Amino acid sequence: MKFDISVFDTTLRDGTQGEGISLSAEDKVKIALKLDQLGVHYIEGGNPGSNSKDIEFFRRMRDMKLNAKITAFGSTRRKNSRADQDTSLVRIVESGVRAATLVGKSWDFHVTTALQTTLEENLAMIYDSFAYLKRQGLEAIYDAEHFFDGYKHNPEYALAALRKAAEAGADWIVLCDTNGGTLPNEIFEIVSRVVKEIDTPIGIHTHNDCELAVANTLAAVRAGARQVQGTINGYGERCGNANLCSIIPNLQLKMGLRCVTDEQLGQLTSVARYVSEIANAVMPVGQPYVGNAAFAHKGGIHVSAILKDPKTYEHIRPELVGNKRRILVSELAGQSNIIHKAQEMGLDISSGNERARAVIEKIKTLEHEGYSFEGADASLELLLRDAFGEETQIFKLESFKMLVEKSEGGMASEAIVKIDVGGDIVYTAAEGNGPVNALDNALRKALVTYYPEIMNIALTDYKVRVLDEKDATAAKVRVLIETTDFKNTWSTVGVSGNVIEASWEALVDSFRYALLNCQKLPAAQEDKREQLGIVNH
Repeated sequence: MKFDISVFDTTLRDGTQGEGISLSAEDKVKIALKLDQLGVHYIEGGNPGSNSKDIEFFRRMRDMKLNAKITAFGSTRRKNSRADQDTSLVRIVESGVRAATLVGKSWDFHVTTALQTTLEENLAMIYDSFAYLKRQGLEAIYDAEHFFDGYKHNPEYALAALRKAAEAGADWIVLCDTNGGTLPNEIFEIVSRVVKEIDTPIGIHTHNDCELAVANTLAAVRAGARQVQGTINGYGERCGNANLCSIIPNLQLKMGLRCVTDEQLGQLTSVARYVSEIANAVMPVGQPYVGNAAFAHKGGIHVSAILKDPKTYEHIRPELVGNKRRILVSELAGQSNIIHKAQEMGLDISSGNERARAVIEKIKTLEHEGYSFEGADASLELLLRDAFGEETQIFKLESFKMLVEKSEGGMASEAIVKIDVGGDIVYTAAEGNGPVNALDNALRKALVTYYPEIMNIALTDYKVRVLDEKDATAAKVRVLIETTDFKNTWSTVGVSGNVIEASWEALVDSFRYALLNCQKLPAAQEDKREQLGIVNH
């Protein structure tokens, strides 16, 4: 299939230069496979001459049959040397890649200051390096570093650098806004001239220092650029690179320029979130197209309109990029929010809207007390199911006790829990790294004999927020707990003037939600296991 725009991903190279981003060779392989599924055309894996991780990555990718071209990164030869004896260039060839990107200077200031060589020698370095790669049979891409700054300072020299790469046989010439300080109108004007004067296909590589990387990329494409470079989620040095998760759908859905197949575009959200998980980086909820809140609706008027026709408040169908619509419920919610949420859960609201109005009032009261259901989807669902007559009380608390002891050996926490499970009273005790962990362990111990599935869930996050700081240590706190069964993730909330009580509330909701569709073990098995939940102190 022929595409209008070539997509060049540099997450594994430029993306790793972002603060807090570090990828192992294994991480890089996993991400490369995902990027290939997404349909990017080039995957820049790193510099095979710089570190052992990149060397290992290229070694492992040799035997993998990908549609994308694995691309090695390097720089033009060193000054006053030979290209065929340059270690970096030789290692690129030895890596076995089909394509290589070389960064070279196009700003005369950088030539004389950073490289400390002559303008003539820099042009020779560009020519020799690309001529060498072409003799070795590689596809060669010239990243003209600081091109736009160089053009504004000395346009003729900047263009001369491009011509040298073209003369040597470069397959692509990529114009780099390395410092990220160029405006879209400048990008458009400069790229327009380059396209007229250079026959080689032009690409664009922008950085986000003025929060214009995506806009600048689109401006360059309008001016005639046919390759876009960027990273997943915009990872990169300083303020980041151009975000491919915005560039690809903007080009394809807004400008009518085909980058990937429609099916691949539908994988965009899952790829973005996968990469964020591997990179251990929090994805902004409001990230366009792929963020969790990109198609989230909260205001009652908005939701009412959305239910009539999504185009009222959505610029595209979320499914096109693999995302989904979310209806948020809060004190700002109207009946439409509640009805939609209830319908999503298959709840019967045919008896009228009185229940919906009652739930709204209850939510408003709870949020006034400090609860927040936007980030606690599971607690909200339990609240709605209770309101609409479904039984969600899997177990009931009779009492719990916490013991915290400080000794020379450190802190020790123990929880003693008494719960009612379908009429059976169970006492358990368990230790933990802290009070919440001890409560978690004790509750699991009490429930596992009746619901073995409880061992398949795990707490993944725990957040505490003080709601009214002026009350100091007497202030109410809100606890949010995130839980997973390694297939799905859900969040629950608890509020109290006591952090342990708030934690317990959120913890109980987490387990209640996990067990909604689980069957309690038969009585015979319960009896057999009951003693296991009783701890002899």
